[in-house]
Amino acid sequence: MTGIDREALAARIARDIPEGAYVNLGIGAPTLIANYLPDDLEIILHTENGMLGMGPKPEAGRIDPDLINAGKQPVTELPGAAYFHHADSFGMMRGGHLDVCVLGAFQVSERGDLANWHTGAPDAIPAVGGAMDLAIGAKDVYVMTDLVTRDGTAKIVAECTYPVTGVRCVSRIYTDLAVFDVTPDGLAVTDVFGDTTLDELRTITGLTLLDRTP
Repeated sequence: MTGIDREALAARIARDIPEGAYVNLGIGAPTLIANYLPDDLEIILHTENGMLGMGPKPEAGRIDPDLINAGKQPVTELPGAAYFHHADSFGMMRGGHLDVCVLGAFQVSERGDLANWHTGAPDAIPAVGGAMDLAIGAKDVYVMTDLVTRDGTAKIVAECTYPVTGVRCVSRIYTDLAVFDVTPDGLAVTDVFGDTTLDELRTITGLTLLDRTP
């Protein structure tokens, strides 16, 4: 069973973001999506540390230390970019002004519950950050993650066992093996990658998955 790497997954997600959308990319793998957004579409990236109009990562040797995203990674600005107070940025998130946010996850339930801030490990430093605000404030919440952990445990589950960030907030899950939509009838597989089969996905997750692939 083979899938796709994170760069390819980031490019796949970028293709699904509509023109004119205001989008927040969560810390970690979701930030890669900024590098694959089409140049001919106007998609406005928001960062919770106070920037609107973020561009892709800078070329080597052209880093501006004053331009960073919420994960402290260097970024670029696009024409018309704006800067504002951290509190105003969170007001945008909480006020429903973002069309899409893309977050990482430790677990996602089949109902769309999201757990992405704490695993309960004794050496972890829990910090929910802005994830809770994004999860309840964005109109569509996408998750970008591997389908299984390093020890082979599925991240898509019937019920989250980790502390929950948001309840029934996730609308779509992008993984290295497949794409899942959260629907009233359950999780629907809309795309598979590599030689992955629907039966294998059902075995991995232990869930009843609807087949809505092309």
